[in-house]
Amino acid sequence: MSQFEQTIKLHVDPARKVFKVPRSAFTSQAVFEAERDQIFSRCWLYLGHASEIVKPGAFVTRSVGGRNILFNRDADKQVNAFLNTCPHRGATVCRDRAGNAKSFQCFYHGWVFGSDGALKSQPGQESYCEDFVADGQANLPRVPRLEEYRGFWFVNFDAGAIPLEQYLGNAREYLDIVADHSEAGLEVVGGTQEYSIRANWKLLVENSIDGYHASTTHATYLDYLKGTAGSLAAVPLKGVGRDLGNGHAVIEYAAPWGRPIAQWIPAWGEEGKQDVERIMAGLTERFGAERAERIGLKNRNLLIFPNLVINDIMAVTVRTFYPLAPNYQHINAWALAPVDEHEWARKRRLENFLEFLGPGGFATPDDVEALQQCQAGYDNAREAAWNDISKGMGREVPSFDDEVQMRAFWTQWNKMLDASAS
Repeated sequence: MSQFEQTIKLHVDPARKVFKVPRSAFTSQAVFEAERDQIFSRCWLYLGHASEIVKPGAFVTRSVGGRNILFNRDADKQVNAFLNTCPHRGATVCRDRAGNAKSFQCFYHGWVFGSDGALKSQPGQESYCEDFVADGQANLPRVPRLEEYRGFWFVNFDAGAIPLEQYLGNAREYLDIVADHSEAGLEVVGGTQEYSIRANWKLLVENSIDGYHASTTHATYLDYLKGTAGSLAAVPLKGVGRDLGNGHAVIEYAAPWGRPIAQWIPAWGEEGKQDVERIMAGLTERFGAERAERIGLKNRNLLIFPNLVINDIMAVTVRTFYPLAPNYQHINAWALAPVDEHEWARKRRLENFLEFLGPGGFATPDDVEALQQCQAGYDNAREAAWNDISKGMGREVPSFDDEVQMRAFWTQWNKMLDASAS
């Protein structure tokens, strides 16, 4: 067995109900490079939401899977994902974060591309051969695959990848629940939360779907809720964890905090109570009581392998993250909300978006400290070789604070990296 194979080898003993992960997976440069090649270049990665590019000409630029991407809706209302690099000499073509444009001009030599990516003009055009643009080789290069599910747009850099819907598999059930919050649809609200953590990206995967740490790491937040009108004391943290296949996983649970979709708390007053009742009545009419209660009252932390997390909790937060080094990652997060949401609910939603999961909120600073302390442990105590991910192993119905979700991720991670070792 090669050193790389040892680095990615899991220790799984179903009979003893033990599941362990090598800590070298969080520190190895070879693993980091293999992940870029075997995971981030082969999996479907979240690009953006349809609400970000509603009008013809609308665009956003962002980094996805280590590539700069131009995501836009062209003049013919078609959605595109281009590699944001000039086919001439490679300069970044669009240097704005977002906007509306009929065309894009590379600042280096002045080549101009239409919103459909086609080369429209170039200085000194008479010096090029007559059919220079005929085969499209001078157009903005497209990402090999671009597909959408319920307003969520994904890219894949592997032209031979399976279709997005097949890849999402059982996770579609939970994307449907989020998308069904409003008959009018959802929209990204405001700007982006953007920050970095000096810890391996897989630590944030685990943390994002880990119900086990909530009562200890976030004890301050729970105490804060108990001391205000911001919670329902009769609703305990309780729920289930699920392996959804293909590395996707979810925890779904009840919690005491308010959900602007349909769980009222006293802090929202009578106006909020009436609006929540109206929302719940609409959900019940559309979906029946059981599904309406699931949409309105249950919380979900959903992982779409490898690096998309949708926190449908006291607000809906869409979060992605990407490794820049074995011990360093960059995070982006957006707030998602019903298009037809009342002003009071939008205000509460954005307060929740900032208060708990924001970089300066109750949860994220706690989590950042925890993850960075874990990374320090891996870097400074390499003789302690394993992480334990065994909690709840073998249970017929895992609890939301068990670790079946992490085992789902690690099993798929190992499967994909094994391909590079063979």
